[in-house]
Amino acid sequence: MTLALCGVSSFAMAEESQTKVAAQQARVEQYTYGTHLDIARVISISQIPNVCEVVPARMVYEDSQGARHTMSYQVMGNGCSNG
Repeated sequence: MTLALCGVSSFAMAEESQTKVAAQQARVEQYTYGTHLDIARVISISQIPNVCEVVPARMVYEDSQGARHTMSYQVMGNGCSNG
């Protein structure tokens, strides 16, 4: 009986942890000029298209507490010939 309870308890904790991670990843923060950034480690940055216009981009990062964030922001595309 004790072994079965430990197995169920471990499964519940793993499921709860996965749910928290999914919730953190699902929430996308929109960057604005005054946004305070706490970026300890960049995990990924979206690829910037080869166009000459402002395009959306995304960055996934971990803050100094180890929490994962997804930030949405605007960048100039890589297709402009005059820089």
